[in-house]
Amino acid sequence: MAFAIQNRRVEPVLELRNATLVRGGRAVLIDVSLTVRRGEHTAILGPNGAGKTSLIRMLTLDDRPLASENGTAPMRIFGREKWDLGDLRTRLGVVTGELDAGFGLGTSGGRVSGLDTAISGLLGSHGVFSHHEVTADMRDRAREALQRVEAPYLAAKPLNEMSAGERRRVLIARALVTRPDALVLDEPTTGLDFVARYRFMETVRRLATEGTTIILVTHHVDEVIPEIARVILLCKGSVAFDGRPADALTDDRLTEAFGAPMTVERSGEYYYVKVAR
Repeated sequence: MAFAIQNRRVEPVLELRNATLVRGGRAVLIDVSLTVRRGEHTAILGPNGAGKTSLIRMLTLDDRPLASENGTAPMRIFGREKWDLGDLRTRLGVVTGELDAGFGLGTSGGRVSGLDTAISGLLGSHGVFSHHEVTADMRDRAREALQRVEAPYLAAKPLNEMSAGERRRVLIARALVTRPDALVLDEPTTGLDFVARYRFMETVRRLATEGTTIILVTHHVDEVIPEIARVILLCKGSVAFDGRPADALTDDRLTEAFGAPMTVERSGEYYYVKVAR
């Protein structure tokens, strides 16, 4: 089922046309077609092994889909097939669990301040080093990004002294420092406790209302915030369903996608699931 877009003139953030991705000799995404447009906050939901990480790797240009037989581009980002990674980073912010786990560790043992972490988003680096020229405007933009995620108090604090929730906020500030049109969040609350998880998702909600297009990649149904207008269910490398949350987050659809009996409950604007024993 294709999701109906009322205004098809809105610029697409992501377009996939029968995209297939092969890694290690195996197809991990199979004939995937979807379009996500600016302002269309979207959740990509599925179990482990569904192809979510592979989709992220295509978005970050780490992997490329197979060329199509008819010559059409299998993937376009902001309407373009080819990108310089540095240029793409200014329009598409990406925060992944892999980035969180390894940021700064290879060069500084994590002793990167919150402000320098945010600034590094303008430099394409994992910190600010002696050969970098940092201007006053760059510092102002980094402080602005920290303010957007309610973390100006973390400007001087080293990453290795931050909680998991604080570190995640600072890495989002790093993604926001280029003022991107869209923000991709891959399993954003992994490792966060209940309170940090709630506060983090409230920050994401605010970013969505401020105009940054959110693409949320997760296997947690309760992370589908009210601002999400569309849910794409991935299963075994293919799109199993594409539609509004109320249509996607049903007992039958989630049971089929996750391979276990599930019951969906709704509390206000949020959805929760119970797995049958």
